[in-house]
Amino acid sequence: MNILTFDIEDWYNCDFITPDFNWDKYEVRIYEGVDRILQELENRQLKATFFCLGWIAEKHPDVIRKIHAQGHHIGCHSYQHELVTRLSREEFKNDTQKAKVLIEDLIEEPVDAYRAPGFSITENNTWALEALSELGFLYDCSILPASHDYGGFQSFTNKQPVLLKLKNGLQIKEFPVSVHTFWNKSFVFSGGGFFRFFPFFLIQHWARETNYLMTYFHARDFDPGQPVIQSLPLMRKFKSYVGLSTSFAKFQKMLDNFEFMNVREADKVIDWKNSPSIEL
Repeated sequence: MNILTFDIEDWYNCDFITPDFNWDKYEVRIYEGVDRILQELENRQLKATFFCLGWIAEKHPDVIRKIHAQGHHIGCHSYQHELVTRLSREEFKNDTQKAKVLIEDLIEEPVDAYRAPGFSITENNTWALEALSELGFLYDCSILPASHDYGGFQSFTNKQPVLLKLKNGLQIKEFPVSVHTFWNKSFVFSGGGFFRFFPFFLIQHWARETNYLMTYFHARDFDPGQPVIQSLPLMRKFKSYVGLSTSFAKFQKMLDNFEFMNVREADKVIDWKNSPSIEL
């Protein structure tokens, strides 16, 4: 099971450092980036899940309308692209509900899937999953089962889709991001900086080792012409801009070598009644 997903945000959203949300001042590059992705998927007759920012829905609604018009599964990626670890339960729920309503008003159908910015749902804020279920989300794709820059969910040992039974009596279907472990270090190779950094033969090898692969890509992953945010820490800057000139060709090779589906399609083929569940 290989799942194809994209996070719909613009180039400046790689910055979790600067507490400045006045994004209107930045150059807009999201239209061209999304168009390139949509054309590639249309050529291959592939349908993906697109986790969209509520801010994009508000400021650049035609981006999301176009994704939806081509038959893709639309999810929510928060409104403000703030890490969940920096929010209270009430702040998180308000941010998510605002985004959900904005996106649903555009596409005129329920938004049922969520991904947190920076995979920032951890052991310490599982209340976020309860809030998602209360808002009507069926799927979450926010858990990274390893340590990483924004916390990680290290105690989450299940690396397959799993049904989470929550303390509020509700449940949500979790599709964690895929990680590879090498020398006791776990990292995500199926999207972002590590996908762009490692040669394709390694990514292909690691992908074939697993029977569940959750990818995550951004329009900025394929945009070598994007401005560089000079204020980023050195390692974050490296991860944000490494391999941009060759990444789209690598992405095309990924599509050549693997069959993909979106989250909603994956849900339909999983035998949830006989799959493991976890109580949180």
